[in-house]
Amino acid sequence: MARADLLIKLVIAGKSGDSKLFQQTVEALIAEERSKQHHVLADRLADSLRATTPTKQSSSFINDGVRNFVHETLPNRLLDDLILSDTILEACNELIEEQHRSELLRSYNLEPRNRILLTGPPGNGKTSLAEAVATSLMVPMYSIRYEGVIGSYLGETASRLNKMFDYIRSRKCVLFFDEFDAIGKERGDEHETGEIKRVVSSLLLQFDQLPSHVVVIVATNHPELLDRAVWRRFQLRLMLSKPERLQIEEWIKRFQKRFDQPLGHSPKILSERLAGLSFAEIEEFGLDIQRRYVLSMPASNLKTIIRDRLRQWEAKYKLNSDESE
Repeated sequence: MARADLLIKLVIAGKSGDSKLFQQTVEALIAEERSKQHHVLADRLADSLRATTPTKQSSSFINDGVRNFVHETLPNRLLDDLILSDTILEACNELIEEQHRSELLRSYNLEPRNRILLTGPPGNGKTSLAEAVATSLMVPMYSIRYEGVIGSYLGETASRLNKMFDYIRSRKCVLFFDEFDAIGKERGDEHETGEIKRVVSSLLLQFDQLPSHVVVIVATNHPELLDRAVWRRFQLRLMLSKPERLQIEEWIKRFQKRFDQPLGHSPKILSERLAGLSFAEIEEFGLDIQRRYVLSMPASNLKTIIRDRLRQWEAKYKLNSDESE
């Protein structure tokens, strides 16, 4: 059965002739039925909505062509897998709770928050956090394929975005834009074309019209490039910085637990030696150790392997530092 609050909204929309409320409510019903694996009913509702909503594109184009615009992922990463600050973890858990208890919020005429902006240097977990939020919500994650969305002809990109959003609106999901500055640039930038400015305007309008069961997460390494109007669209704005030493120390403790044997170096000392690296670089450091450990079995010596890897990594990053000066 559909949720009672959605049925009530449907009746209100019908009586008042509010076509926008009617469309949003039916889209929410479709998403609800899909989440229950009632795909036949969901498809029939979607077909009926398209039949009553003026649109230039056919349903077959949306179903076939959307593969060029988005990549679907069935997430399995957990929030507990990530090492996050208390502030970021609390903010994400609050949004997740709002989504899970949206029926209660709607009974008070409130909607759950559904838009997150992630900023910070590369390699510090923006994509991983988006996936973990999708896992917690128990929904698929759709990542935007910019090569499929961005067209070379006037108006083509905005048209493709419209088709992609038409597909997304009737699904409970996380919609993820990585490197969002590629498409959400400041419209006042004199170096940008009129086409990009039109795309930003179209994108912002689509964000405003998305139902709250679609959680939009965008990530950028260059927040200074984003249009100022983009910032206002996001209820949560989270900065994922490079890990602090205590966070690196926590990562090392988890790493040691996976080996189930001493590393031969204290987590505190190792965290000091690895300070300044991103989470992605630290993960690669761990994989480097694991590879050497496996290849030197059965005489593997973790203390020696880690000492040698530290020497190599410190030499590599000193070289990188020298080259950049």
